[in-house]
Amino acid sequence: MKITDIKKHIEMILDNNKAINIVSINLKKKSYIADYMIVASGTSSRHLQSLSENLVSELKKIGITGCRIEGKESAEWKLVDAIDIIVHIFHPEKREFYDLEKMWSEPIPKEKASI
Repeated sequence: MKITDIKKHIEMILDNNKAINIVSINLKKKSYIADYMIVASGTSSRHLQSLSENLVSELKKIGITGCRIEGKESAEWKLVDAIDIIVHIFHPEKREFYDLEKMWSEPIPKEKASI
């Protein structure tokens, strides 16, 4: 399965589970940590937990294993490490505070790309 197909599948899973304001950011020329970052919001701490757990479960069904959830103790933020795609799921206020979309949307010169 191509990385773009996996990205679309993740976006669909988040959308089907009522994630809010799903944004994908191409990191290929900005960082070596992943090919894409997807940022989405949930409505409550329970919704954030459900979104992250459902995402890992659905990815496993299509053969993408080894995904991890970071921030299990947090009520305001979860991170799903889907190997070449990083998914941040925030409570709306925390998402606004960290503003990852702005940080990662600016062009980064190739020589300054970080790991």
